[in-house]
Amino acid sequence: MPRDTLTADRIIRAAIELLDEEGLDGLNMRSLAKRLGSAATAVYWHIKTKDELVRLAGDAIWQEVEPPDLDTTDWRTAATAHACGMHAMLTRHPWLVQAFGSHLLHGPGQARHNDLSLAIYEKAGFAAGDADRAAATVVTFVLGSALGPAAEVSLNRRLSKGGADAEQLMADAVARATETATQFPRLRERLGTTAAEEYAAAPDSTFEFGLRSVLDGFEARLAADSAARRA
Repeated sequence: MPRDTLTADRIIRAAIELLDEEGLDGLNMRSLAKRLGSAATAVYWHIKTKDELVRLAGDAIWQEVEPPDLDTTDWRTAATAHACGMHAMLTRHPWLVQAFGSHLLHGPGQARHNDLSLAIYEKAGFAAGDADRAAATVVTFVLGSALGPAAEVSLNRRLSKGGADAEQLMADAVARATETATQFPRLRERLGTTAAEEYAAAPDSTFEFGLRSVLDGFEARLAADSAARRA
């Protein structure tokens, strides 16, 4: 493919696809160029380093988080939609969670998200400093909730590439973990009972439960602050 038909946007889109499939370790300029039907030198003409490519790809996917309309919805509905949108995006692109610990990430997509987060919590009634803390609390919670699925994707990929039977390794690990759990009373009572199914399914609803709890806490704090001002 001639160099002049290649654009930074095309490179970034292809990089996102490759990252989704192979993770951070699977991204390199040679494999990316092959996906684009180009030469690695042509990719370097537009984007100089892998670190810069990860930064640009990471910033681009923030655009997938649909911004709530603060003019037509209440702050809590907006906060819920925004946090859920972020969590869904991180689940689709688990490599971004890992990239936070290994790359310097910034750009207009992420800045737009951060600015909207502050607007949501200012609308809720928090002063500027507390709006910062509220927004940071929710972002930290969402990232933590996305860490487990991201780690699972990374682990499965690593086990599969190692030539081992990933499913068997996981089954063996679960069996050993179950054996260990029998030594602890609260874990033991959940094993081999109907509660075990609920316990195993808990991660599927943990995010929703946790987000509601965080926002409940915000509402309680706002109400207490309002009562204190009236008093």
